[in-house]
Parts: sequence; structure tokens; C-alpha cells
Amino acid sequence: MAINRRQVMKRAITVSALAAFPNISSAMMTPSRKPQRVVIIGGGFAGATAAKYLRMWSPDLEVILIEKKSAFVSCPQSNLVLSGHRTLQQLTFDYHTLTSHYGVKMIQATVNAVDVDKKNVRLSDGSVVDYDRLIVAPGVDFIYDQLSMLTPEIVETKIPHAWKAGPQTQLLHEQLKAMPKGGKVVMTIPQAPFRCPPGPYERACQIALFLKHHNPTAKLIILDANGDIISKKALFKGVWDDLYADIIEYQPSNAVENIDVDSLRVESVFDSVQADVLNVIPPQRAGKVAELAGVINVDKRWCEVDFRTYESTAVKDVHVIGDAVASTLPKSGHIANVQAKVCAAAVIALLDEQDVEPEPVFGNTCYSFTDGEKAGHVAAVFRYDPKTEKMAVMPGGGITPTPTLLEGEFADAWAHNIWSDILR
Repeated sequence: MAINRRQVMKRAITVSALAAFPNISSAMMTPSRKPQRVVIIGGGFAGATAAKYLRMWSPDLEVILIEKKSAFVSCPQSNLVLSGHRTLQQLTFDYHTLTSHYGVKMIQATVNAVDVDKKNVRLSDGSVVDYDRLIVAPGVDFIYDQLSMLTPEIVETKIPHAWKAGPQTQLLHEQLKAMPKGGKVVMTIPQAPFRCPPGPYERACQIALFLKHHNPTAKLIILDANGDIISKKALFKGVWDDLYADIIEYQPSNAVENIDVDSLRVESVFDSVQADVLNVIPPQRAGKVAELAGVINVDKRWCEVDFRTYESTAVKDVHVIGDAVASTLPKSGHIANVQAKVCAAAVIALLDEQDVEPEPVFGNTCYSFTDGEKAGHVAAVFRYDPKTEKMAVMPGGGITPTPTLLEGEFADAWAHNIWSDILR
């Protein structure tokens, strides 16, 4: 069943993309013109999707994707690494098809500067890349202003956030395996907004699952700066009560205030707790590249855009997609993927001096695993509202009341299909 669903979903992705952007068909038939270049910074869910679809929809367009990492590592499903139900290898993919099949030019480098007046990007090796249009897909960076004791070295080696899938994810898994019997895991959740609203609560399930099987007298204490679970509340509360009642202790409105990095003692608003394993998920903001491009203009954290084109409201000819965007939309992998398609269609239209789609519409589905096999989802449909100039929630969507094995199969199919849509 999962394989059939993957095939259906994969076909639907292509059909829905073309249906959502009818102007693309005419843009693809535009007569040859002076070669133009789009540079994309960031090769995650948003940036890699934009690169692929720009080349698919406008084959004569030069597309350069700048990404500092050599491989794509999926954040969706990375929480399952903590329980041992996934490996990082299963979530790691190369960019080969983007370059060999779609003709995307890939540069592995760090961006040191963006000159929006001269319209170029300076790389860590000193080289300069010019652009006609720039797409910034920087993801998120972390704010440690209130927790200055968490130096980069401490975060990388002792108190990981593991909020970007990779070595820190593996480190946290190894810490759970090495924790004393009957020990305490403390996880802190920042005030929203942050990447992947249900992510911390799914992580709680996966940590509790690991403890249940390998360290059943241990505890997981969740210090949440938010007043309550902010996504899929009924789903997670039900699972915690049914499966992990003896393991999870959830404390809302209890933000972390201080940490002794030597002893792992955590001071929060209402309590002090000694941790054996400490997972601090810090507050977040748009990634560094957004700052370099001068597009951060909301709360000194996020980037305001025109949702018809994802062009920055601060800098002309620079577009921002993915988690860095200031909006009420979830900061999810699916949203990053569909924003990239809207942006790609708009960039092609703008370069061809055509009208952009006036009211883009897209959906979002977010799955969360509650154990190694069962999952639940939340889904929503959004359409651009010309009156508010925002993306508005439309009728449709919904939420799974309880996790099921079938939803787990759908979750795995969703992941494989979106990875394929981005990279294959």
C-alpha cells in the first residue's frame, strides 16, 4: 500500500505544481533571450527545490546553488534517530541528480558577503558570483543571548540542540545510550515561533520510547517556554498518557533561565533540576545569510516577503523562502518546499516580464511519529488573501485524533516522496 501511495503522491506533486502556476506554461515557451542567472543560497528543503524547479520550468535559465555542506540531511524523521528507528545514513542524500539531470550548477562554499547593490555574492574562497535574482534559503540560526554559557564548543560536544539533523543528532542518541539507569533527561523548548512546531513533542515521544525499552526507570522532563503544547496537542497528550505516563513530566510556561554547564543543573522559571542528559532547543531566527543580505526586518529575527513572489520587502531582487520567512505559516519542510515552487514560478515570470500568479495556493502536511511505527498528521490549505496580503487558512485539512500504523506508512511515503521531489 505504501508503495502505491508513493507513486500516486509523486504524480500528484508534479500535476499540482503545474496547476498551481498556470503562467509557467507560457513562460516555458518564451523565445530565447539574453542568458540570465539566479543564485540560490542554501540547499535544504527550500533552496534545493527552488533550484530544481527553476531548471525544470525554465531550462535556459542559469541556476547556481551555493551550499556549504556536501550532502542533504533531512530534519523530518531525524527524531527517530534518537529512538534507534532511523539512522542518519537513511536520511542523507547527495545532490548529484540536481547537477547531472537538471543542470543546476553546484558550489560547495560558505557565503561571506552579499552586495545587493552590485548584485553579487562573495564566497569564502574570495570568488564573486553575480546574479540577476537572488534566492535566500538560509534556514534558522540559534539565539543564545540569554544562555551565553552555551558556547559553540559546549553545544557541539556536551549540550546539543540537535535541531539541525547531523552530528548533534547522533551525539544526543549516544548520550541517551550512555545515561545512568534511572537518570533524567531534560529537554527545553523555546517560545514559538521555531522550526517545526510539533518537532519537540515528537522528539519527546522518541526519547521516551528509547527510555521505555532501554532505561525504564529514567525520566524525561520537558521545560516548555510556551503555555501549552502548540501543535497536535490532543494527539501528543493522549500518547503521553497512554504510553509514556511514567516517563514524561511536562512543565508548560517554564522557560530555562540558567545552566551550569559543568554539572548540567538547569534553573527554570519555577524549578531547579539536575540533568544527566540535557537537550536545549534554543530560540531561533533567520540564518546568517539573511542578515548578510539585509533582509531581516521583523523583530530582528525574520524576513518579511511578498507572498506572491517571496521577494523581500526590504531588498529588491532578493527572495526569501523557507523557515526564515516571517509569517503565521508553520516553519515546516513541506511549507519550505511549496514556497520554493511559488518563488520559482514568480522568478521566471519576473525575469520574462510577465505577470505573477495573483493568488497562490498550497497545502501543508506534517507527520509526527509517536513510536517507531505509528504516526499522526496535521494538514492545512492556504491561499493568498489580497486584502491582508497574507496567506490565509482555507477550508480543508484536519488533524489525526490518534496515531495509527497506516498513518505511519503514510508518513514514510510522504518523506520519500518529498525527498524525491526535491532531489530526484
